[in-house]
Amino acid sequence: MVGRSQADRNQLPLLLLRLLCLLPTGLPVRSGDFNRSTDNITVRQGDTAILRCFVEDRSSRVAWLNRSGIIFAGDDKWSLDPRVELEKRSLLEYSLRIQKVDVSDEGPYTCSVQTKQHTKTTQVYLIVQVPPKISNISADITVNEGSNVTLMCIAYGRPEPMITWRHLTPTARDFEGEEEFLEIQGITREQSGRYECKAANEVASADVKQVRVTVNYPPIITESKSNEATTGKQAILRCEASAVPAPDFEWYKDDTRINSAQGLEIRNTGSRSVLMVANVTEEHYGNYTCVAANKLGITNTSLYLYIGPGTPIDSATSLAASLWLMANLLFCLFCTC
Repeated sequence: MVGRSQADRNQLPLLLLRLLCLLPTGLPVRSGDFNRSTDNITVRQGDTAILRCFVEDRSSRVAWLNRSGIIFAGDDKWSLDPRVELEKRSLLEYSLRIQKVDVSDEGPYTCSVQTKQHTKTTQVYLIVQVPPKISNISADITVNEGSNVTLMCIAYGRPEPMITWRHLTPTARDFEGEEEFLEIQGITREQSGRYECKAANEVASADVKQVRVTVNYPPIITESKSNEATTGKQAILRCEASAVPAPDFEWYKDDTRINSAQGLEIRNTGSRSVLMVANVTEEHYGNYTCVAANKLGITNTSLYLYIGPGTPIDSATSLAASLWLMANLLFCLFCTC
């Protein structure tokens, strides 16, 4: 309930006086006492509020009113609200009990007493507090690296809740400010993950919700490992790449794409790809290329399958292998320079 205008408040005593002249003789009455009469009463939404008033003689008339009108006149209930009752723990008590208090109950309440000598009114203001509640938060989103991102978190409560954002990383960074909207300019892959919105006031525990932000970025090779192999044995070349979405892998020997056939098998698992040679022959030695790609880009790396020690080869093959090895060594030296 909102406050009354000053003009209405000035007319209230006159209205009460006219009203009490019409009320039947009720409880014994003394001048009203509302916890020192001017104190506010604060109640949490859904709880019960008790507005206290006491009387001391039987020759007076008493009533409860709020800005909507008469609630009780003596023992007669004028309000149609089933949540409202009189609280009488003694003959001298004339308190008002409001169950399941809601925000609409907030506002001024008046206990009015008329004796033979004078009329006295005592007023208290009922304040209704509401626990914090997040009513709307951004859905999980996926964006490309470098995009601008806005996350929204709307909450209500009384008093108005304080909103804070937190990036749920091992360092658990809190963002400065208390805003419903979190702005991230030029988002990076390191800023992907879950973001927590917390709405808090002093009424009850904070309400917390999360939103996931996925950041797409092109592949980068994170690991590649060349290997030695002996003819007749198994050999493995491994390639790993980081990317979102997860990369697709392809393998090439020289310029020829490799398929899982003729003793070769490609196994892709998430960010890793493995090329397996079941039974190494001389034609398997050489340069291999691992290619990783997604919708944002493509990258590759070179790997080598070397002749392992103790491999039996004829003189022609030995010469060819030696020339091949020397060529690769010179290539590596040239690249290093």
